[in-house]
Amino acid sequence: MHIDSLSLAKDQDSACVHASCVSVAGRGLLIIGASGTGKSGLALQMMAFGAKLVADDRVNLEMRQNRVIASAVSQIRGLIEARQIGLVKAEPSGPVPLGYVVDLDQPEPERLPDPLTVSVLRQTVPLLRGAGVPNLAVAMMQLLGNGRVNPEWPNT
Repeated sequence: MHIDSLSLAKDQDSACVHASCVSVAGRGLLIIGASGTGKSGLALQMMAFGAKLVADDRVNLEMRQNRVIASAVSQIRGLIEARQIGLVKAEPSGPVPLGYVVDLDQPEPERLPDPLTVSVLRQTVPLLRGAGVPNLAVAMMQLLGNGRVNPEWPNT
């Protein structure tokens, strides 16, 4: 899924998108990118560090109480693709509020980037550019579990 495809659903109340989603500390991470960019691979790496699988390949997004909620398509709930291995079972996480979107198509040129956002359904969600980022899985675990420092720190 390209970020442009996600923007097509910006004024809708629900959508099913080609992506993966994991949950850490009650926050969902929607992993987007073209086919073959490593969406399932990133999800598997994060799961090895304790993330829970919300959905792989297709993610249902729905507006509920002014939040974007991510959940699995029922037919593939609890399944994730491991390339060159096949579909493997995983303990699925229930629906989760979306906390971040990481785009595996876009590299981040800045060492300490300014915060970016993307429209997801009727909400604005923080966006991260993940292509080529070393240690992305552990960085996403830390971010979802503990948050991000205000970019104006230490002046705030």
